[in-house]
Amino acid sequence: MIAAAVTVLLWASAFVSIRSAVAHFEPGALALGRLLAGSVALVAVLLVRRGGFPPRAAWPGILISGVLWFGGYMVALNWGEREVDAGTASMVVNVGPILVALLGGWLLKEGFPPKLLSGMAVSFLGAVVVGVSMSGGDASSLTGVLLCLVAAVAYAAGVVSQKPALQHATALQVTTYGCLIGTVACLPFAGQLVSAVSEAPLSATLNVLYLGLFPTALAFSTWAYALSRTTAGRMGATTYAVPGLVVVMSWIVLGEVPDLLTLLGGALCLAGVAVARMRPRRAERRQAAEADSGSYVAAEGTPGATQPEAVAPEPGCVTSRGARGRD
Repeated sequence: MIAAAVTVLLWASAFVSIRSAVAHFEPGALALGRLLAGSVALVAVLLVRRGGFPPRAAWPGILISGVLWFGGYMVALNWGEREVDAGTASMVVNVGPILVALLGGWLLKEGFPPKLLSGMAVSFLGAVVVGVSMSGGDASSLTGVLLCLVAAVAYAAGVVSQKPALQHATALQVTTYGCLIGTVACLPFAGQLVSAVSEAPLSATLNVLYLGLFPTALAFSTWAYALSRTTAGRMGATTYAVPGLVVVMSWIVLGEVPDLLTLLGGALCLAGVAVARMRPRRAERRQAAEADSGSYVAAEGTPGATQPEAVAPEPGCVTSRGARGRD
């Protein structure tokens, strides 16, 4: 819970910092500068910790999350925040957790509870309301909302790819090598970054360093640490605290407050995830557990004998398998 709280707080601050930095850095250059700073910090920590290389089984998830989440997500988000305010960007991007739950249920076999599907519908309605409130017939605003939706899709795909990798590698390994892969993917923007650093004020460059060290290196590490100990859907739902924090931060730092219709859309997003995260009734949980336990052939060879219902460990419990090599 502490790791998740650190992640949410730092990611909320990132929306405000990005909104300020894009005035001096192109979207790709900002993403590359942020990833470079984060990679240097993460590699240093990995060397001190003697983290080594992830096993081969972890690399597919690391590669996909590195390209889509660390690379594609950051470029799309930076571009989107040039067109819409920080609070609106955070609300639209936070459609991502619903997509995480959907993909997690399909690809990671986390299931599709009816409340999840209902909540997903409500949150998508909220995203539509936010888009309508921001467009106002202005093509640039609509473009910004669409770019933030692209960022949400990249984020969801990255999380679902990262989850299996954490079964084979540590959170530090997955984060470090994912960040390095994202950096390589953004190298075509190196020329823009050099030009921007030479022309931007020192405060803007320090802003990029902050984004790399804290919302990237630290927050992505605490995210991976927490994700390795719970489901993708449940972890994704924690980020729905981000829009409220962003609205407060952007009001204090940038003087930006979304209008009432935008806030209504954000409230619908939050209401949707509240429905999606409602705990199932005891009878529903018992039926699901019975379905998962199944039947087995007893040692005497009698078919159909059933094993007593297994109890899954609570998130955060240390098991003999999960204790190995975890940070």
